[in-house]
Amino acid sequence: MAQKKLQRFADIKIFINVLEYPENMQGQWKNFFKNTHPVVLELACGRGEYTVGLSKLFANKNFIGVDIKGNRIYIGAKKCLEQQLTNAAFLRTQISMLSKYFAAEEVSDIWITFPDPQLRTSKAKKRLTHPLFLRLYQQVLKADGNLHLKTDSPKLYLFTKRVIELYNLILVEDCADVYASNPSIELQIKTHYEALDIAQSNTIYYLKFKLPPTIVDLDELLQDELKLTESN
Repeated sequence: MAQKKLQRFADIKIFINVLEYPENMQGQWKNFFKNTHPVVLELACGRGEYTVGLSKLFANKNFIGVDIKGNRIYIGAKKCLEQQLTNAAFLRTQISMLSKYFAAEEVSDIWITFPDPQLRTSKAKKRLTHPLFLRLYQQVLKADGNLHLKTDSPKLYLFTKRVIELYNLILVEDCADVYASNPSIELQIKTHYEALDIAQSNTIYYLKFKLPPTIVDLDELLQDELKLTESN
């Protein structure tokens, strides 16, 4: 297994659709993709199922999967190369460094699919829909850009709904059971995790929302609410 992982790390270094900690990419993605189509991110993309799936559905958009784990990125990147999906790429870096790689308003949409829900209250600040991350996304997301959360964690779903309410975010769509409704074609894409048997029996939640011009600092209040909820 270790040898396989090492080989994958070696392979992505020569994949033309994978960038590892690149320099001087802010505002330059139009040159990388050789077009001015909207740029969409999949954060903590893992194997990149959404990056691959969305790139097939929308040829007039560019998709970038972002993750720190190169051996997982390899899987999605290889599929894109095999299927000649030239509007998909992968960026290996930490999510906390997004503003180093994207200019202001260079990103049109952000997808967060089945992230680690960080269930312990003490780790709430690591949740990818925590205001600390939302302020980071605000640095690169267009003013009318959308954030999409797809998760099987009721705790992360309810936490994100509370963030939307408390911080005056703009809720566009709220679905408490994706597959009980008539899901859009985007929501029918399944991640590796979602396709596992353990996930198939779980309810899948979806939220689509926008950020206001300013995200006020109510983080201590939010943390106090979380502690109170945990203690009850």
